[in-house]
Amino acid sequence: MPKFFQFIQDALSVKRNHKVVVTDLHFEEVPVRLFQPEAISSSPRKGIIFFHGGGGVIGSLDCYHGLCSFLARETDSVLLAVGYRKLPDHLYPTGIQDCKNASIHFLKSLKAFGVDPSRVVICGESIGGTVAAIISQTLLGREDLPRIRAQILIYPALQTINFQLPSHLQNQNVPFLTREFMSTCITRYFSIDISWKDAILTGAHIPRDTWMKYRESFNSDNIPQRFRSKIEQPEFPGPFNKSAYLKTKHLLDTELSPLLADNEVIAQLPEALLVSIQWDVLRDDVLLYKKRLEDHGIPVTWYNIEDGFHGCMILFDKKIFCFPCSWNIINAILSFMKGI
Repeated sequence: MPKFFQFIQDALSVKRNHKVVVTDLHFEEVPVRLFQPEAISSSPRKGIIFFHGGGGVIGSLDCYHGLCSFLARETDSVLLAVGYRKLPDHLYPTGIQDCKNASIHFLKSLKAFGVDPSRVVICGESIGGTVAAIISQTLLGREDLPRIRAQILIYPALQTINFQLPSHLQNQNVPFLTREFMSTCITRYFSIDISWKDAILTGAHIPRDTWMKYRESFNSDNIPQRFRSKIEQPEFPGPFNKSAYLKTKHLLDTELSPLLADNEVIAQLPEALLVSIQWDVLRDDVLLYKKRLEDHGIPVTWYNIEDGFHGCMILFDKKIFCFPCSWNIINAILSFMKGI
């Protein structure tokens, strides 16, 4: 089924080049696509490393071709799109490792691509935003690499621990990312038997000492009052299930949850553009990450799209299927990039 949807998605994609030169390459055996403005520049350009969305199941270089081409032209940037490997053939940590390897390769080759090392931005949408946040943290302190100038996270998932946040309960049946589909992608990607899904959603897989360590990061008081649900919050985490913990404990790895990074890591991160969607299960991940960044003095530009839905950005050039929210996100990115 994932391969079928990927086929349909790619077949319906229209490759618009928007006056950019497009080159298909491989970095460390990872397929990538380079978008460079046709116009000659007298100085090195900004660089964007882009990771597409799709839940680790769908999405591709072809599907996001038009978006990447448009962003490269409109921001006058050299954009690298990474075609990381996905489900069902490739499980964790393959996709993240692909993105990391391609990013490092690009960062070590900036001069060859005419990119200013002081103006490189990491950008991602949905699960691509998750990867962008992870890599922004992972590459901190690498003296052999240029420092990332900024991160752009478009409705990302930023933790794999608490799935009882207000937005998860409010928006659990809102397309195109329902709570059911999200949890299915998580179990498949991390090779967890689907029978443990309910334990993950209720937090029964979380040992008490682990929860006590991280609960402050998930405190609903950190979410503005207007976003909190009138739905009664269930007790979280649920009664501890040791068997569930042993089968799912890799979900508690902080490397998979940028929201839970140590204070020392958060304090070193570059400025950020964060985009949340009002009617999205992942909205509160963004709100909590926003507070953590701001608490450590990291400049944050935040846009909450009131009339949007998860995945809407990719429809920006789909004519009758385009929504105002799609362009709102695009314009937010363009505005942010002007200051880079």
